[in-house]
Amino acid sequence: MIEELKSKNFRTNLLLGLFIASIIASNLLGGKIAELVLFGIPIIFSVGLVAFAFTFPVTDIIAEVYGRKKAQEFVYIGLTALIFVLIITVISVNLPFAQRSWITPDQYNPIFNQSLRILIASIIAFFIAQMHDVFSFEFWKKKTNGKHLWLRNNASTIVSQAIDSTLFMFIAFYQVSPKYDVAFVISLIIPYYILKVGLAILDTPLVYAGVKWLRGAESE
Repeated sequence: MIEELKSKNFRTNLLLGLFIASIIASNLLGGKIAELVLFGIPIIFSVGLVAFAFTFPVTDIIAEVYGRKKAQEFVYIGLTALIFVLIITVISVNLPFAQRSWITPDQYNPIFNQSLRILIASIIAFFIAQMHDVFSFEFWKKKTNGKHLWLRNNASTIVSQAIDSTLFMFIAFYQVSPKYDVAFVISLIIPYYILKVGLAILDTPLVYAGVKWLRGAESE
C-alpha cells in the first residue's frame, strides 16, 4: 500500500483529482464576491478564482514531466467533468422539492441555478485558456531548450489567464444590460487579471516543487 502511494501513477492521478476538484469548486463557490485591498487598490473578485488558479500549475507540472499530450488529456477530462456537472446540476435543480425537504427552493436554487449563459461562459473560457496554456508551455519549453521552468510557467499562465478572464467576462456579461458595454466589461476584467497575475507569479515555487515531487517517484 505504501509503495503504491509513492508511485508515479498514483501521484499523477492525485494531481488529476485535484485538478478536477479545483474546476468544480471554482464553479460551485464562484457566486460569492470578495474584496481585497492591495496597495490601496480595492479588488473585487469571485472566490472561485482561488480554486481555479490552482488548475494552471497542475497542467504545467504535467506538461513539464509528461509532455503536451498528457497535459491535454487533463484538459479534456476537466472539460468532460464540467459538462457532466452542468447536466447533473440542471437536472437536480429542476426536480420537484419534497414537502419534507430540509432546505427550501429559495435557499437552494439561487446557489445552484446559475444562468445558463454564465455556465457556458465558464466552460468555454476554461477549455480555450487551458489549451492555450498547454500549447504555450510547450512552445516556451522548446524555445528555452528545456531550461528556465519559471519563464514558461509564468509566460504561459499569465497570457492564458488573460484569455480566460476576457472570454468569461464578455460571454457571461456583455450586454446583459445597457450598462455592460465593452468599456464596463473591460473595467471588470482588469482587477481580476491583476489578481490572477499575482497568483500566477506566486505559484512558481509550487510548480518547481510539484515537478520535483512527481519526478521523485521514479527514484523512490
